[in-house]
Amino acid sequence: MSESDTPTPPVPNRAGLEALGQAVEGRQGGARHRQRVKRSPKKIVMVTLATVVVVIVAAVAGDYWYINHLIHHVKITTITKTYNNAENILLVGSTTRCGLKVQDAAYGLCSQGVTGVNSDVVMILHLNLTTNQVSILSLPRDLFVPNARKDGANKIDAALYNGPSQLVAAIQEDFGIPINHYVELNFDTFADVVNVLGGIKMYFPMEVFDAYSQLYVPHPGCIQLNGKRALEVVRARHLQIRFPGDSTDYRNWPQEALSDLARIRRDHEFLKVLADAVKAKGIVNPLTDQRLATSVARYLTVDQGLTTSALLSLAEHFHGVSVGSVPELTVPVVLVQTPEGYLYQGYYYGDVEFPIDPGVTQTVDRFLDLAPDINTMDGKPLPASSSITVSVLNGTGVPNQQHVVAAGLRRRGFVIRGVGTATPFGVREETVVYHANNSASSLAAAQTVLHTIEGPAVMALGRTTGGAEVTVLTGSDVSVLAPPHTTSTTTTTLKRKHHGTATTTTTRPVTQITVVDPSAVKHDTDLSAPTDVTQALQLWDPRSCGPNGTEGP
Repeated sequence: MSESDTPTPPVPNRAGLEALGQAVEGRQGGARHRQRVKRSPKKIVMVTLATVVVVIVAAVAGDYWYINHLIHHVKITTITKTYNNAENILLVGSTTRCGLKVQDAAYGLCSQGVTGVNSDVVMILHLNLTTNQVSILSLPRDLFVPNARKDGANKIDAALYNGPSQLVAAIQEDFGIPINHYVELNFDTFADVVNVLGGIKMYFPMEVFDAYSQLYVPHPGCIQLNGKRALEVVRARHLQIRFPGDSTDYRNWPQEALSDLARIRRDHEFLKVLADAVKAKGIVNPLTDQRLATSVARYLTVDQGLTTSALLSLAEHFHGVSVGSVPELTVPVVLVQTPEGYLYQGYYYGDVEFPIDPGVTQTVDRFLDLAPDINTMDGKPLPASSSITVSVLNGTGVPNQQHVVAAGLRRRGFVIRGVGTATPFGVREETVVYHANNSASSLAAAQTVLHTIEGPAVMALGRTTGGAEVTVLTGSDVSVLAPPHTTSTTTTTLKRKHHGTATTTTTRPVTQITVVDPSAVKHDTDLSAPTDVTQALQLWDPRSCGPNGTEGP
């Protein structure tokens, strides 16, 4: 089934949909997260293509200086140094309208005040030059984190409004993931890449529709997608599916859940299909390479240290890696499930997600291929808990919570410098582990503490209390993991009348008992179960095409 065979559905009440999302784009320059509104139907979502784009741009060695001149370099002050011969590249899809070469009413117009800048797609590419290992980690755009903006907490996608340096800082301060390079694309780049390739094919197992992105697939099959239609696929986060027995009216089809995470798994699949399309074209084809590189480079924004020579070096080193075999991970989260949206400091933020531990720390260690006792920021061993001073503040108002958490941390060996209370800003589900500065030692201390926390939790740069290196601000559903089992050894000396003495040694396991006051922990029924780190395709998700228009692997 070709693209021309696909009818375009009538636009469902476009004026009404525009009204729904009018405030979302932030007519005051990105203030959309301060209002409780639904997502705009014009909101564009950019799949991050940098894993493919970086290779394409770098491959054109003959046009080295020309390509380097086209790429836009931006100074990022928060970039960190590499270690263990590995590179972490932050890949960002920007929602900018004002930066587009051609304004398109379907995406919202800069001239009409759609000036918000957000990062709807945030992926990190990990490249180990020693082992040749490659992995990808996605951060859901609706993650609510303490250091998203310079003025405080927000969704992670709001950080880009303060510039790339702020987004990099938020990821490092809150998740301990070092960022060595930065690549930003917009949807012009996306469409150009797909069109230069001659379009790509994807197999749709079921009929789907998305009123926001305008994706409409009325018949299953292998469909040829140009740049614009491919955008509809990767933008889709309000997907409706026609199941057997449903009517032909797409407006009545049921909508999938977990829209933010569902889009991530489809973006991961699209990335694989795109990589296969690039490979099929032949990356050594001078004409194809030049067209791809020149069309992409002028819309590519990278950090000051990511030169064309560096791109070329990475491309040569990893040219044999199959994208299909690359682990694609997503930070595990819990969703806040309230009809009115998340309320924080007097503002409604709509649908939000919280990182969940110990899942996040384990996922980051897996992504970076590090042992759990290693500092993710510099590769050195984490400090012993006995060397770290901690204070605990009650952030929920639940009686005695700070004392229970402090007792748990004390059993883990931390030195407690004091307990106290903080003024709750409303419903606070996240526990925040504050570190006083961005030094490697301060972050390492916070990581050591975070490794003992169970529940919705995240690190943050902020003021500590009581002279402690780390301050834990408690949230709901927080607990401290019990210490690992230890053993006790008893040596007994027996005196024998005619045969001297005999010594026996007995080793017994010591069971660690954690005493928890149930009244000190608030279990919030508005939180979902933790999501999976790897997202499997669902029955209705598009995927690669096989021979003769069949479903691919």
